Amino acid sequence: MAGLVPFNRRTPDLLSSTFDDFYNMLDDFFTDSWPFRRSLAADTFKIDVLEDDKNYYIAAELPGVEKEEVNVTIDEGRLQISVNREEKVEEEGKNYIHRERRHTSMQRNIFLADASDEGVVAKLENGVLNITVPKKEKPDKSVPIEIE
Repeated sequence: MAGLVPFNRRTPDLLSSTFDDFYNMLDDFFTDSWPFRRSLAADTFKIDVLEDDKNYYIAAELPGVEKEEVNVTIDEGRLQISVNREEKVEEEGKNYIHRERRHTSMQRNIFLADASDEGVVAKLENGVLNITVPKKEKPDKSVPIEIE
């Protein structure tokens, strides 16, 4: 849960916490690559959020991810996109001395103030998850004022 980055258009800095940086530094220390390439931006997927009068449009870059590995939920305006991916390679007849697996779990939350929980459409195509979230109908509460 430490990797959650909430979307808030009023908060310009979406940087990681110091603890994330510390753990990333430890991971980088024990890798063979130089210079270190880890960052919060590289560990999560990128999203774009657009809106018009009736809908929110979210595009999430998920290259190489299958739709079975993606979970999208919405609850009271909080849209959650999560990816849980495990790399499995079955090879028989090999005598490995060292072998590593990759397990990826990423999650992004976006708060959409006037989003409707009904009628949300999500489609994964060519590594891009496109989500359309309708906005709630706002009743006209304007009161006519008589001019004297």
